[in-house]
Amino acid sequence: MKNVNWLKKRKIGVLFGGRSSERSISLLSGKAVLAALKRKGFDAVGIDAGNDIARVLKKKRINFAYIVLHGPWGEDGTVQGMLEMMGIPYTGSKVLSSALCMNKVYTKYVLERFGIASAPWIVCRKRSLKTDVSAAVKKFGGRTVVVKPADQGSAYGVSVVRKKSGIASALRKAFAFGPEAIVERYIPGKEVTCGVLGGRALPVVEIVPRNEFYDFESKYKKGMSDHMIPPRIPKAAVKKVKEAAVRSFAALGCRAVARIDIIVDRSGKPWVLEANTIPGMTETSLLPDEARAVGMSFDDLVVKIMQYSV
Repeated sequence: MKNVNWLKKRKIGVLFGGRSSERSISLLSGKAVLAALKRKGFDAVGIDAGNDIARVLKKKRINFAYIVLHGPWGEDGTVQGMLEMMGIPYTGSKVLSSALCMNKVYTKYVLERFGIASAPWIVCRKRSLKTDVSAAVKKFGGRTVVVKPADQGSAYGVSVVRKKSGIASALRKAFAFGPEAIVERYIPGKEVTCGVLGGRALPVVEIVPRNEFYDFESKYKKGMSDHMIPPRIPKAAVKKVKEAAVRSFAALGCRAVARIDIIVDRSGKPWVLEANTIPGMTETSLLPDEARAVGMSFDDLVVKIMQYSV
């Protein structure tokens, strides 16, 4: 790892905001990270990542980028590729890993290839809606399913569908965010998440949403979910969750930090849902809660992510 003194010689641009549907959350995360860097004595400036981002980076003479962009045009490898071309080192996963983790279809392919359990699924496309609805109904019958856009975060466009007649409308909702979606079997159990920092698992957190599932409101509105450390699952299941998180992190080629979302079924088996390469860093976010559980302050977490990135 590069030491803190090396990083303090860099001019750090904290990239936040952007153009995705998660812009408002990115602004909150980015401002929190920027404040932490300043408290730690780094030369950091905030940059709202618009269409002129490359010009702004040059104008401000940025030579290290702290990426706090959520969703497309930030978490999907696009900004990472631009920074590679400009020769500017940056936090988090590199281009390929960012793209894989952002796209739930390809995340599924990789997890399957490495033998990591994830819910049975099918990919559906907007151009073949009628055919794919029939395929989903045939595969899942009357079972409860989850329908989600292929490349969004923060639970945008996600639906839990309990009747097969609702699959078509749920897919139309998902297709408002892009041309591909996945339908996967709903797995009853406890939703947990496990951050991986520098290749090592942080404490497992159980998520208890007030709503039917961990939707946008549950994620970001105070009081709409509880984060429980330790989770209410057996110790053996906690160990399995950590192992699944670290294996997913490695299989997907993640760097520095990621948060792996998982369902633990009634038998204690973990089923990986997705990997977040740029986890939220707001006051209601999960990764900072996990860090605090091992005595790491928010400010120290921010610095550690930089160190593990370079």
